[in-house]
Amino acid sequence: MAVFPPSPPPEAAVPEPSPELLARATAVRRAATGLAQTSDAERRGALLAMADALEADREAILAANRADLEAAATDGLAAPLVARLKLDAAKLDGAIEGVRQVAALEDPLGRRQLHTELDDGLVLERLSVPLGVVGVIFEARPDALMQIASLAIRSGNGALLKGGREASRSCAAIHAALQRGLAASSVNPQALELLTSRAESLAMLKLDGLVDLIIPRGSNQMVRFIQDHTRIPVLGHADGICHLYVDAAADLEQALRLALDSKTQYPAACNAIETLLVHRSVAPAFLERAVPAFAAAGVELRGDPAACALGVPHAANHDDWATEYSDLILSVRVVDDLEQALEHIRRYGSRHTDAICTTDPLVADRFLAGVDSAGVFLNCSTRFADGFRYGFGAEVGISTQTLPPRGPVGLEGLLTYRYRLRGQGHIAADYAAGARAFTHRSLPL
Repeated sequence: MAVFPPSPPPEAAVPEPSPELLARATAVRRAATGLAQTSDAERRGALLAMADALEADREAILAANRADLEAAATDGLAAPLVARLKLDAAKLDGAIEGVRQVAALEDPLGRRQLHTELDDGLVLERLSVPLGVVGVIFEARPDALMQIASLAIRSGNGALLKGGREASRSCAAIHAALQRGLAASSVNPQALELLTSRAESLAMLKLDGLVDLIIPRGSNQMVRFIQDHTRIPVLGHADGICHLYVDAAADLEQALRLALDSKTQYPAACNAIETLLVHRSVAPAFLERAVPAFAAAGVELRGDPAACALGVPHAANHDDWATEYSDLILSVRVVDDLEQALEHIRRYGSRHTDAICTTDPLVADRFLAGVDSAGVFLNCSTRFADGFRYGFGAEVGISTQTLPPRGPVGLEGLLTYRYRLRGQGHIAADYAAGARAFTHRSLPL
């Protein structure tokens, strides 16, 4: 995801917030103010209570998700969205474990980042503090509700949460459990509010002053729409076009395993590869193995002329290189060398996650230094680009911007900092007149 500078929205594109929404958002803001002042133990306890409540409501949540999936089948929901919507027992268990992992993380609040004596008795600190209130809009992905809620509470932030219509039953069941968990703790349950209609999610885009950050998780079209219709800063990646480059010095058996995992382990994920780049010298041997292996996995391969001449069954067009399929479709291109692979990634990549398979350390170093993506991997699957797998417990999303936060964004993406200056009657006029001088002495953090 990237933080895009807010642009003035067309005023008629989104409705004004209703009095009820304003009241609910104000209540979240008030609860967030109190949450920011809670102790580490109180916020940790709240997350553990949330996890226990999710565990207790496990069957109700799974039943609600089955109902959403049945409705999605009737409505003809696209396969990638169905994959994201599905919350089976294993995924739910993993999400609950993620909540507990976030609880176990070190307290992110009150960390002193700067400690300086400006003069005798005049001491400056910079401390980590919550953003305030985050608004999260996500398509399908009911597990995102648990991830965002846990990260928000742990970091001292309130949250307005809006899932897609296709996940409405799942989100309602999950939110009910989260609220019950918070009610059993010392944290105000009003810190988490679930929005239930499209009108509310659109109107939230006008809640500048009450919402500090909008986090969209969904399609390119949804993210772009939100960027264009709010003055609130937006944290969101629009595309996940990831690549795997199989180098001339690659272990071909390893490369095939990595390619299959990067594409098929969860093709709807934004960190699944969409393009496979293969060095010309190993393309015949690699594609001889890869084409039937991908066919057996149900993957449709689309190749450039060189790849098609080596057995790739479908021809790729220009748009394929710039497409996030989120499905069992993979583009394949044969390249002359590393530089051509790097140029392809620079032209078509989304700066999300790109990987190389090689046994040549010099080539590996050139790739790792030359690809300007949030994640650049050597001899491992792009599917590792994930906050849970990085040990963050969960993530609010993936940031593809250059400025931080970048890559999987965990607690640190929901924090800002505040300067605190303590004095003893110091006035600026004394320094302007030369009566006093700054010492600017660093103190221990």
